Amino acid sequence: MLPAASPLLADMAEGRTTATRLVEMALAHATDPAGEGVRVFTALYADQAMAQAAAFDQARAAGISLPPLAGLPVTIKDLFDEAGRETLAGSVASHGEGPAAQDAPAVAALRRAGAIILGRTTMTEYAFSGLGLNPHTGTPRNPWDRANGRIPGGSSAGAAVSVSDGMAVAGLGSDTGGSLRIPAALCGLTGFKPTARRVSRDGAYPLSTSLDCIGVIARSVQCCVLFDQILSASPVASLPALSLQGRRLAIPTAVVLDQMDIHVAASFAATVRTLEKAGASIEEIALPELAEIPARGIQGGIAAAEAYALHQHRLVRKAHLYDPRVLVRILNGQAIPASIYIDCLKAREEICTRISRITSAYDALIMPTVPTVAPLLAPLECDDGLYGATNALMLRNTSLFNALDRPAISLPCHAPGTAPVGLMVVGETMKDDVTLSLACAIETALQTAGTNA
Repeated sequence: MLPAASPLLADMAEGRTTATRLVEMALAHATDPAGEGVRVFTALYADQAMAQAAAFDQARAAGISLPPLAGLPVTIKDLFDEAGRETLAGSVASHGEGPAAQDAPAVAALRRAGAIILGRTTMTEYAFSGLGLNPHTGTPRNPWDRANGRIPGGSSAGAAVSVSDGMAVAGLGSDTGGSLRIPAALCGLTGFKPTARRVSRDGAYPLSTSLDCIGVIARSVQCCVLFDQILSASPVASLPALSLQGRRLAIPTAVVLDQMDIHVAASFAATVRTLEKAGASIEEIALPELAEIPARGIQGGIAAAEAYALHQHRLVRKAHLYDPRVLVRILNGQAIPASIYIDCLKAREEICTRISRITSAYDALIMPTVPTVAPLLAPLECDDGLYGATNALMLRNTSLFNALDRPAISLPCHAPGTAPVGLMVVGETMKDDVTLSLACAIETALQTAGTNA
């Protein structure tokens, strides 16, 4: 299994391992016939990855200065452009539409930084679901309770399982309503959604141009920091260490605590106690404005309208090729008139302003990332009603903060050996570094207390 990024970089620098060895380990997991690789990858670049690893090892042995991520195997979600390849975005409907002319900026940034791209990972078709199911490519199983077959979360399903199963150090993905944070939470990983404008979305097949964000799923907050600095073109440096002593954290009581299952509720309560013992001041606040976001159709209305605008011409020719459950959601946008769409955009701006006036008094908001543990896959595959209700529940908490354009990170907060549960830490817009620094402190407190798997 591949550990976190920083220790691996140190091990390569000090000769304890090599890029070749890391790629060999990743490929062994990816090609294991008893593993999930066949459902994780839509394309695997084994020969290319081995050649790049060998080149890095030779350069390192010769004392040549290398870029910051040199030798780390990573994966990229199937919606990112790569020069010369078709961008399918998890759909057979995109076949035949021509190769990309150049790499997406996010992909190009990873390459420049020395990351070795092991392959492209499966996703919900066109990223339009938080469950991770895909009838075209298959659905990778969650690493927890794999024998019974649970969902990985989506839409960045393959990205999460590539990390959980040792096929990559990090998975590049997107997040429109929770597509990084949901699979991270359900798979016991860490997923970060930045403020949208900090990372270029060019060359990433859009779902909603107003809500899409680009980030990673990895093993730790520090891993997410390292990759975020590359993707956002920030200086690569350690964030300032923060103590939780005296930090003000708020728990909204509107919406986000509803319908928690017993395990999530117990894990969240234990996390709150741990953070208080570490010195944080934690206060419950009503924040009823959160309930206005779904009530006024802000996130859902914007996403559906923009998705339909993007897909309408293809649907004339290829609607029969779409996953029916994704097709229904896209077609919902057809019934949204321009006036309602514009009203949603205005309401979004107004609620963002009102909520910021309240939350700016706190260092962060905290809450469960999703209110339940990963549900079983089989019932969702055969019941459209259950699929829709479960999808809405999975997306409920995370999507609020796409609508508010807040940096948000999910990190594990469950006891070791139990079902994965994610803690979501939400900061203020464009205060990503502060949010990540605080998340590092929270992660340390949870690990010290032994409540972080």
